[in-house]
Amino acid sequence: MPELSNCPKCGGVFVKALRSVCEKCHREVEEDFEKVYSFIRRRENRRATMEEVNEATGVSKEQIATFVREGRILASQFPGLSYPCESCETPIREGRLCDDCRKGITDGLKTQERERSFQNRKDETEKKKNVTYHSLGDRVNRDR
Repeated sequence: MPELSNCPKCGGVFVKALRSVCEKCHREVEEDFEKVYSFIRRRENRRATMEEVNEATGVSKEQIATFVREGRILASQFPGLSYPCESCETPIREGRLCDDCRKGITDGLKTQERERSFQNRKDETEKKKNVTYHSLGDRVNRDR
């Protein structure tokens, strides 16, 4: 269901239905896309870097990166285009994180899971010990 919202780009009020920006900003983004795509589509510009595309078209590097990230511009067809990893700023061509950052996060999660598993086993062992001690104490008290 459509709802009133503020445009994240210009702050104007618009009816948010299919798009996340107002009509004016959407048109600007589409014009930027056409500028970028028509520039890199030319044979001599297929290997252009992000900086070269930015200088030639006037479209911000962030917007060009968004086009690549969204899949509107395929990095496989334009090998010079890359954008920064969200963690370490290393140039990447797909996803949000470079391989090193992704591996670091995965390794950290695995380590955390191993520690949690170890702690659970340790807690279970302690519970068994405590139950054993209590039951011995209960037996001694009952026998008196």
